[in-house]
Amino acid sequence: MAKLTNEEIIASLKEMSVLELNELVKAVEAEFGVTAAAPVAVAAAPAEEEVAQGPVEVNLVLKSVGQAKVQVIKAVQAITGLGLMDAKKLVDGAPCNVKEHISQVEAEEHKKTLVAAGAEVEIK
Repeated sequence: MAKLTNEEIIASLKEMSVLELNELVKAVEAEFGVTAAAPVAVAAAPAEEEVAQGPVEVNLVLKSVGQAKVQVIKAVQAITGLGLMDAKKLVDGAPCNVKEHISQVEAEEHKKTLVAAGAEVEIK
């Protein structure tokens, strides 16, 4: 039996259909007792990096409304999905949590929106 080169194997793989490749992978897994799935440790690595960077979930706190109350109410309404009256009640109750248990990235985006509207915001 002649030994195949890497180039010959790759050329034959290029000629196969997706179904044939899938069957080949299953046959190789069965023959050698391996799996083509990604190792779990590799998938868990980004989560460990996030923990090292800081808290996973934070709260967005509206400290004060500032001069442009209407714009702040509209921004809170857009961020929370509340109705106009509920957003006004939330803004009138400042200092208060606008959103709780959100990611740091989402909190930063919402903070920019509220600061642009004239509010004073804190991420805790």
